[in-house]
This record gives sequence, C-alpha cells and structure tokens, in this order.
Amino acid sequence: MTRMDSPSNAQRATFWARALSILCGVAAIAALALYTRFGWGPESAQAQQAATPTARGKVSVAQRTAATTPAAPVAKAPPAAAPLKDVVATVNGEQIKQMDLAAECLRHYGSDVLETMVNKFLITSECKKRNILVTEQEVKTEIDRMAERFGVPTDKWLELLQTERNISPEQYAKDIIWPTIALRKLASSKLTVTPQEVREAYETQYGPAVQCRLIACDSLESAQKIREQALANPDDFGNLAKQHSIDPNSASAKGLIQPIRKHLGDKKIETAAFSLQPGAISDIIQVADQFVFLKCEKHLPARDVKLEGKIHQVLVEAIRDKKLRLVADDVFANLQAQSKVELIFTDPDKRAAQPEVAAIVNGQQLLMKDLAAECAKRHGPEMLDAMISRRLLDQECRKKKVQVTPADVDAEIAHAAMLMGKLDKQGQPDVNAWLAEVTQNNSVPVEIYKQDSVVPSVMLKKLVGQGVEVTEADLQKGFEANYGPRVRCLAIVIDNQRRAQEVWEKARKNLNEKFFGDLAEQYSTDASTRVLRGEIPPIQKHGGEPLLEKEAFALNEADPLSGIIQVGDQFVILYYQGLTQPSVPDFATVRNDIYNDLYEKKLRIAMAAEFERLQETARIVNELTGETHLPKQAAKGPVRDPAAVRQT
Repeated sequence: MTRMDSPSNAQRATFWARALSILCGVAAIAALALYTRFGWGPESAQAQQAATPTARGKVSVAQRTAATTPAAPVAKAPPAAAPLKDVVATVNGEQIKQMDLAAECLRHYGSDVLETMVNKFLITSECKKRNILVTEQEVKTEIDRMAERFGVPTDKWLELLQTERNISPEQYAKDIIWPTIALRKLASSKLTVTPQEVREAYETQYGPAVQCRLIACDSLESAQKIREQALANPDDFGNLAKQHSIDPNSASAKGLIQPIRKHLGDKKIETAAFSLQPGAISDIIQVADQFVFLKCEKHLPARDVKLEGKIHQVLVEAIRDKKLRLVADDVFANLQAQSKVELIFTDPDKRAAQPEVAAIVNGQQLLMKDLAAECAKRHGPEMLDAMISRRLLDQECRKKKVQVTPADVDAEIAHAAMLMGKLDKQGQPDVNAWLAEVTQNNSVPVEIYKQDSVVPSVMLKKLVGQGVEVTEADLQKGFEANYGPRVRCLAIVIDNQRRAQEVWEKARKNLNEKFFGDLAEQYSTDASTRVLRGEIPPIQKHGGEPLLEKEAFALNEADPLSGIIQVGDQFVILYYQGLTQPSVPDFATVRNDIYNDLYEKKLRIAMAAEFERLQETARIVNELTGETHLPKQAAKGPVRDPAAVRQT
C-alpha cells in the first residue's frame, strides 16, 4: 500500500467531487480526462452565466430568466450558432446522418449527460433564488488563475483545452468555470480557511519529510515473520520488500515509497516515520486490513520557503478548492431534497409515454432534443470516428458476405474471458464474471460492450479468415523466449548520447558491480533503474529488442560491460551479472500453449493490418472536422507481416 491508501482516501469519489477535481487536480490532463465524462451540463436552463472567452480569456455575461408557466414549461434552449448539417460524414459514398450520430451519442452518454444537466439546472436555480451573480470578471480571473496554476499563459491554456480535450473556450467558461464559482458562492460559509489549516498545508508542502521503505503484509503473523528477518539484516530490507510485500507499487521499487510528509495520509504511519532514525525499522502498524512496517532511509530537511505572499495565497486557494470538493455533495443533497426531479430518459416506461422529454425538474421540462444536442456537442467527434470505423467494417463484411451471429458474439466473449483468466471451478470461461468486470471497470452496459468491442472483433477475425500461420520456427523462438536462459544484468538508461558516453567511460575505468549501481543511481534518467540501482528484469531472447538482446547475450564475466546501445531515443549501458538457469520442460508438453499464444498474437496483428488497410483504401469525408481522406493506392506488399511477432 502507498501512504495515500488510508480508509478515508479509499472511499469512492462522488459525482460532483469528480467533476470539481477538474479544477483542483495536480495534473491538467488527468483532470481534463475526468471532464470528458463528468463535466458540467449544457447551457439550457442556465441563469446569469458567462459566455465564450476569446483566446485572450475575455468573457461576456449572458443573463436569462427561466420561463415559469403553470404546466411544466420547457427550459429555454440556447440559440444555435449555426444550422446542423444533416450529413456529418460520408464513407465510401455512404452517408452518416446527424440524427444517427445524435442517437449513438444518446445511447452511450445520455444518462451521464442528463445527470449533469439536471444538477446544473439545480445550481442555476438556487443562484437565481439567492440572487447570486457570477460576473464576467470573476470568470476571467478564475480562468487566468487556472492557467497560472499550471504554469502557462491563458491563451495557451485555452488552446491546450481545445486541442487535447476538445473543450472549447465557451464550454470551459460556462460549463466548468461558471458553475464552480457559483458553487463556491453557494457554499461560501463552509469554505473558510483558518491559519492552522494554512500552517499544516505549509508543513505538508514545504516542511521536513522522511524517506522510507515499506513492507505491507496481509496478516500480522506474516508481518512479524518478515520483520524479524529485516531486523536481523536491515540491509536486506529492499529485497524482502520485493519478495514479500503485497503492495506491488512499492515492492517493484524494493519498498521505496514517496517521502512521508506531515498532515498527509495515515497519522500512525506519519508518527512512526518521524520517530525513526536512519537505518531503524518501525513497529508493525495496522492500516485498514494491512499490516505494514517501515525502514527509515533518511530525513529530508524543510525547504527554505517563507509562508508569505504568493506561497500563502496558493496554499489558501488549494485548501479552499479541496473544501469545495468535499462540501459539494452536501450542497447538492440539500438542493435535491428541496427539488422535485423526475428522470424520464432513464425509465423505459416513462420514456415511452413521453418520448420528447428527458426529465422534469421543478416543473420544467428538459427536452430530449436538447439532451441529444448536448451529448453530440460533448462526444460527437469521437463518436463519429467510431461510427466511421464501424461503417468501414460493415461495408467490407457486406462485400465479402460475412455475417456475425449471436453465437459468434457469445463465443468471442467466452474466448476473451479465457484469455483474461476468468475461469470457473471447472476451468471453463466464466462469462458472467468477465462481463461484470469489463462493464463495471469501463462503466458501460453489456449491450454497448458487445456492439462496440465484441462485434467488431468478430468481424475482423472473419475478414482475416485462415491467413494466420504459426510455423515451426515460430514455435522454436517461442520456446526459447519463454523457457530458455535469460541474461541477468544491471542497466543505465540515459536520454543524451554525450552523457551516455561520459558514464560509459566511468564504468569502463572501474568494472565493478557496486560502482555500476552507483552510476545508475546517479545518472540514469529512467526512474525505475535509478531507484533500483540499475536492476532490470532478466533479458530474454526474441523479446522485441533484437539489438539489446544481441548485446546482452554477448556479455560474460570476463567482458561484463556492454557498449552504448540505442533503443529508440534512449541510450542503454548493460553490466553482466550472469545467466538464469530455468527449469526447461519437454518441448512437447508446452507446444500447444506456445502455439495458442503465438496464434493469438499473430491473429491480432493480422486484424490490425486488415483494419489499417480498410482505412487507407477508404474515401472518407468528415463534415465535423472538415477533413477528407482519399484512398491510397493498393500496396504492392502486405501492410504488416504477422510473422514479425514479439515472443513472450
């Protein structure tokens, strides 16, 4: 476990907390990824919202009063910027209509988008009720603040949103920034920041820390046993972590975790860490259902930063943003308790009775056409790409008279379950368990999973046909890769050839394993090899890097240092430690396993090559992006050789 895995942090983030984390996250792109699914709702049913910022961040204010009539009036929809095109794409002469795109967006995202529309309607109505106004200047200032937080000018920040996440400046201003400020004002009484909170945040960010290694166990008995071994030989703590810790993240780094800071994570771990001297091992600490103990590597001094000016301002803003995420649920719980919300879209019976209505909120209708438009606005481009790809497959299947039956779909799902190790007690594919996992992890219904993932896979398999062959030479390479000897070695990875040459020269002058580890710790630009002092998994044959493998297998005890090996844009230096001595089974006993593995890999490569061919030979006009793809001339040779498959 990492020190952030405390019970409070392990709780599931709620809807609005995830939405607000767009503004408060550490990484911009990670935060924006959350918006893709959990962003704020459409402009329909807004009040007093800011409109589109320009590239310079200018924002105008659009104030509207929601219609109020006795019998469920319709919430006013925004004026269209331009008439929608009836045809959004043409694929080899076949049209994809706007209505079909809207229907697909509704099918995939309707429930989620409707939830954001309803919630935004509630917050907008509450702002009107309490005479809360978000001004143009407030929106502009907040946009500037977010750009500054991520270290880019405002125009570059807006450009990044547009290019990386397809969020226009208009969407950003009215669907993210405006509601965040409004919610902040609604919850202002709960967002007060105290001097004590600022002091603790300062100590967390800039105060002293402790660099530790950690071993996590699933039982007290196991922890006691491993701790006794660590006490007997503290220098072996890292290897014990690698061998026994149940936390894979720290185990892979020989127990090394991020520096432990004050007021962050589990208090018991913090107290134990700060009480240790370098080299000391802590008592066993129970955290949730795990039993952990630490080894102190070193104490890190506080940074020489004063709690004043800009530092103080940033800390206050961060605390307020964090509080906003925490109180958002309370605010919405109160709003929902005071409101009457009837969801029509998500109820099949109600939807059949009122096909034009998506929801009724406090007597006002949210229309299906507005929900469809919002879904298409948010997800139209990527959904259209998926529809174009599917149309290419449909066309090729019609051309070659390929049909996909329900039995084919069921067989493919069972095959996927088997490949992913979802088996029942009899060793047969556990289809139900697999469907539950894949749909829950990706938050998609079973039918969408079948139509979007399974059916295209079956199509491509049938289009590829019997063209996949596994030769005896392939089988032999697979046997060597899986059961042959491997080279144990240390590695230094450097992103600069000149620096690699300097490090190699240092290593050549002192051919010593410990010294090579010191060099890896000091110079490797790859975090893993730097932390592990050059340790890497043993290098196998036919693993996909022939130059690296050739150099590794040429090393020996008399000549342990490799030359500088370029792998992509990295430069690698190896130091030989020996060969593994695997237990080699009889080839006949593992032949079928190797065959099945290689066949599956070659089949996937052939499927990818076939789809690539369909794309390259297609004539596609995308009206949303204005892009046109013209077919390339048929290649004289294959797009990709399925025989060139990596052996694992």
